[in-house]
Amino acid sequence: MNRRIMMTNEFQEAEIVHIESIGEGSRVCIDFVDQLKSTEGILVGNTGHGYMMALAENRSTDTYPARPFRVNSGAIHHYVVKKEEQTAYLAEVQPGDLLSVVSETGESRLIAVGRVKIEKRPLMRIVARTNATEISATVQEADSVHLLGNDPLEQQAIHLKTGDKILVRVDQPGRHLGEKIDEEISEY
Repeated sequence: MNRRIMMTNEFQEAEIVHIESIGEGSRVCIDFVDQLKSTEGILVGNTGHGYMMALAENRSTDTYPARPFRVNSGAIHHYVVKKEEQTAYLAEVQPGDLLSVVSETGESRLIAVGRVKIEKRPLMRIVARTNATEISATVQEADSVHLLGNDPLEQQAIHLKTGDKILVRVDQPGRHLGEKIDEEISEY
């Protein structure tokens, strides 16, 4: 199934306010059953406040060949946008699940997961801020990880620095089993 859907929230520009190496942890790669474009990826984040877009591994780097079917998605605890307003933890994603693969324009399509690969890797925490919202993600500290930026569209995570700009999708926290609910919640 490769059905196109439109996201309800558009991307907003956010400024990187903090980056730190946090040591080794479980990192998840999602291998899809279809190829992705270089500016397509999945929305992931540490909290329900919003998501950064981890891009497909379409480009060769000094240490990795291009793998246009893969997204290096970050730490196992991340929220991932499955479809429309539904989320899951990366730890819950299984082969056969449909995930929302998003383009830089905000258009998305549902693509099945072919494989989930979890390995111990060095991780880094990236925090970005829009006008009123702080959004963070924990990604592998490697040259294969790219996030959606504004100019350029592909920002290599290990080269980001405070003051750089990326694009994010802002959300409102409050979920139960991946479904949005109205509740009072604090997430950091």
